Amino acid sequence: MESTWTATVVEHHRLRHDLAVVRLIGDAVPFEAGQYVDVSIPQNPRLLRRLSPALPPSQDGKLEFHVRTVPGGWISGAIVADTQPGDRWQILDPRGTMTIDDTGRDVVMVAGGTGLAPFRSILLDLARRESPPKVFLFVGDRTPRDLYASDMLVLLLQQLPWLTVVPVVESVYDPEWQDDWYEQIRQNLGSDSIGFREEDLIEGNLADVVSSYGAFVDNQVLVCGSAAMVRATIDSLRATGTPSENITFDPY
Repeated sequence: MESTWTATVVEHHRLRHDLAVVRLIGDAVPFEAGQYVDVSIPQNPRLLRRLSPALPPSQDGKLEFHVRTVPGGWISGAIVADTQPGDRWQILDPRGTMTIDDTGRDVVMVAGGTGLAPFRSILLDLARRESPPKVFLFVGDRTPRDLYASDMLVLLLQQLPWLTVVPVVESVYDPEWQDDWYEQIRQNLGSDSIGFREEDLIEGNLADVVSSYGAFVDNQVLVCGSAAMVRATIDSLRATGTPSENITFDPY
């Protein structure tokens, strides 16, 4: 029988026109860092949405989710636009196998868009270990502005000496139209504090950039993002010699 936990929204931060971070507190959900859960929201409780916690498990019941709207996505759109503090969410059984093994191998993470969320959970969980493995995180999106968590990743780089981040964008130029949510964050943080410098960015297709580093024959490789992104990345990794058994993935 499927278990259900309840959590209450305590914060809703709109980061982009199509993206929000939602923080909740409630029952302690027994998941592993990197797993995902199905959630039911009050705006449409009958439809479930798969989300990955962006914080590792905690006994105080803190949860965080990163949500981007998708075309025709009733639930994602409602979460981004309509979620309010006090909303009560239902959390269903954790699933997924995208967790770090105990071999001590270096880890390669490939995150497309909000596929970054489970990797943030894993990174914070690894930070608790006495001897975490080296982690190479490739994070990709369309433009620099779409790299919504750049400021957070820059902070993690300063705190975690075993972490390397490779930011990848399809274009180094932001769209001409203005995203008011992004502009507000720039004003609050300052343009120099919002993320990666232009010279840090690699322009190209995420799957191609990752595979250009060669075969990852001695690494654990985790891939998370849209179904199309995951499929393209896995195909490219296999084509360049990364063994299939080294790859763990979850479409987001």
